[in-house]
Amino acid sequence: MARVGLTKERLTQAGAELADEVGFDKVTVSALARRFGVKDASLYSHVRNSQDLKTRIALLALAELADRVAAALAGRSGKDALAAFADAYRDYAREHPGRYAAAQLELDPETALASAAGKHSAMTRAILRGYQLAEPDQTDAVRLLGSTFHGYVTLEQAGAFGHTARDSQASWTRILDALDALLRNWPAA
Repeated sequence: MARVGLTKERLTQAGAELADEVGFDKVTVSALARRFGVKDASLYSHVRNSQDLKTRIALLALAELADRVAAALAGRSGKDALAAFADAYRDYAREHPGRYAAAQLELDPETALASAAGKHSAMTRAILRGYQLAEPDQTDAVRLLGSTFHGYVTLEQAGAFGHTARDSQASWTRILDALDALLRNWPAA
C-alpha cells in the first residue's frame, strides 16, 4: 500500500527543496526518504532511483525557470528584454541554488527534447531577433549569453566577487550594457 501523500510530484518538489537546502549533488532517494520519515523502499514505487529523482528535479527546475523568464520578457524587446531575461535567470539561481544546479544536469536527448530546455533557447533567440542576428551568428550569441550568465552566477554563488569593494550588482549592470553593445555591433564574419 502506498503511503498517503507520496506522489511523484510531491517527491520531486520535496527533492527540489532538499537540493536548495543541501545542494543538488547531495540529493538521493535515501536522503528524501529520511525527510519523509519512511524507508527508501517506500519511494521506489514513485521514482526508479536517485538518477530518476535528479532528472525529475532538473525538469521541474527547467520549467520553473522558463516560466519565470517568460513572465519577465512579456512585452519587452531589445536591451530591456536582455536585462529582464538575465535578471530573471540570476534571481532564480540566487533563490534556488540547488534547482539551478539541477537545471544544468545533462539530459538524454529524448528527455531534453520533451523538457522546457527548448523554451529557453526559443526565448533567447526571440531576444536576439531584436538585434537582427542571422545564423550562424545567432547560435554563437545564444552560446555567449548562456555562458556569460551561467559563468557570472556560478562565480557569484561561489563567493568569487567578495574580495573587492565593487558591488557585484554594479558589475552585472555593466556586463549587461556591454552585452547589449556587443549584440548591436556584432562583428562581421
